[in-house]
Amino acid sequence: MKDKRLIKRIKGFFDRHSVFFLQLPFLTLFTIFIIIPILVAIGLSFTDFNSIEKPNFVGMDNYVNVLINDAVFMEHALPNTIQFSIIVGVGGYILSFLLAWSLAQITRIPRTIMAVILYLPSMTSGVMLSTVWQVIFAGDKVGYLNSLLLKLDLIQKPIVWLSDSRYLLLIMIVVSLWSSMGVGFLAMLAGILNVNRELYEAAYIDGVKNRFQEIVYVTVPAIRPYMMFGAVMSIVSTFQNGSIGVMLSGANPTPGYAGQLLVTHAEEYAFVRYEMGYGAAISVLVLILVWVISQIAKKLFMDKD
Repeated sequence: MKDKRLIKRIKGFFDRHSVFFLQLPFLTLFTIFIIIPILVAIGLSFTDFNSIEKPNFVGMDNYVNVLINDAVFMEHALPNTIQFSIIVGVGGYILSFLLAWSLAQITRIPRTIMAVILYLPSMTSGVMLSTVWQVIFAGDKVGYLNSLLLKLDLIQKPIVWLSDSRYLLLIMIVVSLWSSMGVGFLAMLAGILNVNRELYEAAYIDGVKNRFQEIVYVTVPAIRPYMMFGAVMSIVSTFQNGSIGVMLSGANPTPGYAGQLLVTHAEEYAFVRYEMGYGAAISVLVLILVWVISQIAKKLFMDKD
């Protein structure tokens, strides 16, 4: 009798807390791989740590040095990041929406094929970077771009594209835009395809006269949650692409700091100079920046209700 009551109590406990136990694997992994590394980075940002000796607490010195004494941060990393984020983040987001809307206007089979073609670069960008883009921008006569320009007599000698500070950031932007049609693009495409057709009919009855007004007054309001998800994914992917300059040029810092972004600036100090505390401080500033931009996106696209 007592065993039955005990079993019943145990079963009741698990029934009442079933949601918690279902989420426990995710919460465990999230804590191990996200929460703990963030807390460790925040802790290291207040220290002078070379990854060998014991960390030495220095308070806010790292943050003061980053914001006041770091010339590379203020003259190159921050301006490059702002320019890169605006063009790749905002530009890529707008491009994702326009392509998603365009694909939604065609029939299913060609739409599926085109969606796969546009989405694949976001999955294979690392492989394609070495097999395609580095060949295109190779600094010798074999490079596709140099070969084409030489044949057209537009240049007299090959240009070392990936080592020239005049072109590196532009190439980074082009490559990042090419691989920016990721999950956010698919989410917006799904949202547009699921908009109730009756909304468009009602909108035209109420005075909508063209496709542009249809997008502004019907499509965008109807897919606000998808737009917000796409915005967050665009922000994340933009900062994930921060190391693309190092991958293209093969050097950190990049030539003339032309492709130096906040992410690569943090990696330079942490993994090249082994100033882990200083690198952690820059990483925390990047984390704060991503959070602020995400909150702005949330305010713009979250339902007002």
